[in-house]
Amino acid sequence: MKITAIIEKGTDGMYSIRSEQHFGGNYFGGFGESVAIAKEDFNESVLEALADARAEGFEVAEGYTISFQYDLPSFFNDFDFINASKFAQYAGINESKMRQYKSGTAYPGEKTVRKILDAIHCIGSELSSVSL
Repeated sequence: MKITAIIEKGTDGMYSIRSEQHFGGNYFGGFGESVAIAKEDFNESVLEALADARAEGFEVAEGYTISFQYDLPSFFNDFDFINASKFAQYAGINESKMRQYKSGTAYPGEKTVRKILDAIHCIGSELSSVSL
């Protein structure tokens, strides 16, 4: 089973993870002061939902994978080693706007989201081709 987990930063500064998938009638989610804490909570919730579904007699597949989808503030929280200003230069985006996207005070349009995602994938490709 593939679980799609959506990570968002709330107006209260907390991070939440939700999913439409479930095991039997058991849904799962996570919350925390950082994405890392919310992910831990989410993973525990998935395991609890899986155990509960099995205890209730539902047939549940043995394995599952989790695919995370981020909003920008959550992405930069989880990958805090990425300098937003340098990333903005790399992606060809205004540095000031990128800092606003990172903080959640502004939201990029669809075209800008595509530029950001393309830059992330390009960096990933470049890093995966490195040898030391």
